[in-house]
Amino acid sequence: KLAMEFPSEDIFLMTASPVIKAVTNFKQVSKTLEEFDVEEQPSSLLEKRYPNIKVIQSGVKQLKSDEHKIFTEDGRECIYEKLCLCAGANPKLIVEGNPYVLGIRDTDSAQAFQKNLAQAERIVVVGNGGIALELVYEVQGCEVIWAIKDRAIGNTFFDAGAAEFLIPKLTAENQETPMECKRTKYTIEGSDEKERPIAASDKLGSALGPDWHEGLHLKGTKEFSRKVHIEILCEVKKIHLQQEFLQLRQTSLAFPKEEKNAEADEVLWPVYVELTNGKIYGCDFIVSATGVVPNVKPFLDGNSFAVGEDGGLKVDKHMHTSLPNIYAAGDICTASWEPSPLWHQMRLWTQARQMGWYAAKCMAADTLGESIDMDFCFELFAHVTKFFNYKVVVLGKYNAQGLGLDHELMLRCTKGKEYVKVVMQNGRMMGAVLIGETDLEETFENLILNQMDLSAYGEDLLNPDIDIEDYFD
Repeated sequence: KLAMEFPSEDIFLMTASPVIKAVTNFKQVSKTLEEFDVEEQPSSLLEKRYPNIKVIQSGVKQLKSDEHKIFTEDGRECIYEKLCLCAGANPKLIVEGNPYVLGIRDTDSAQAFQKNLAQAERIVVVGNGGIALELVYEVQGCEVIWAIKDRAIGNTFFDAGAAEFLIPKLTAENQETPMECKRTKYTIEGSDEKERPIAASDKLGSALGPDWHEGLHLKGTKEFSRKVHIEILCEVKKIHLQQEFLQLRQTSLAFPKEEKNAEADEVLWPVYVELTNGKIYGCDFIVSATGVVPNVKPFLDGNSFAVGEDGGLKVDKHMHTSLPNIYAAGDICTASWEPSPLWHQMRLWTQARQMGWYAAKCMAADTLGESIDMDFCFELFAHVTKFFNYKVVVLGKYNAQGLGLDHELMLRCTKGKEYVKVVMQNGRMMGAVLIGETDLEETFENLILNQMDLSAYGEDLLNPDIDIEDYFD
């Protein structure tokens, strides 16, 4: 965006990775819903397309905001006029520095994961967000113990009803044919020869796109397709290496069989996970998929950034940080303007793309001395993704976020086919969750945006015999 606006200005892109993430197959599904793939491309492609962009492949060592200077890991210094920080976030690991704990957030760690899984008979997955959901569904031929702190799976995206709707897909034996992979892979030259250390999460990589697991061969050593056991309402209390576990003289559990009391495990595992519910399971390794923390560390030293409660750099409605000429976008920032009643920040690919685009518009407007309106994408929270091979659309306050007790839910569910939930407040639609091919996203988006009083329609709003789309066209 900046390169197009200012063809005669030098624009530097500083990145620790040899590849850049490009958005491809972009499709505007509706006013606020976007679908796209994220593809890795060599940075030279970007430089070819825009001659005024120069990619500097190095991490940032230090920022001196008062001098308008950035120092790179490889010893260079760059002077900037305007700077936008888009350094993303790091996986929030349950423990640091344990070789059996893998954090998944970027393409490098997904490759490390794949390498480990090929030898694995059992893994423990900790976390309940998007990556954990996709992971447990995609892994085959390996026992998965899934530890979640909530009562139901996927609670960042769903309520317990949606979780119930999805669970049968986890236990279904036959796996649909995997969709073909749309991502192009670039390996970093020479990286395959060197054995990667297991915990590759300390290296910065670029964040995973929404279809990150496609084309990765996620298969363990066993011949069955999926075996998942969920432990709810618990967290990891302690991780024991094999030697420590033997000294504990405790019993670890075998993979639970249907309706039976858990039996003691005969196998000796490399690592053991003790959960807060008192159970101990042995496994080959642990996947920590417990969310992310904004990657602000390289920029804080010597700079007085205002930082949000979630650890991100605070930005105002024009994506300015608290320091002059420095902007931030994506996972690293915390939206600190008064948000629309139907929007909230969530560290997702869709929002990172929107924020980056809007930050560039703001930087351009500031440079040209023009004023700019808040982008429409911040009017309504809207996200489309795929879980368990179902299309999933979430709109507005889809989990009644911030509405207190003053709301009601309406549901429609066809087992194995679709799950539709709307959140209503004072007769107005405030949010919706659509799982399956419902074709309701555009209609519901409009009903949420125009805040029309729907009290008169009552339950008929979700009546499958009424073509609601025609009704509100």
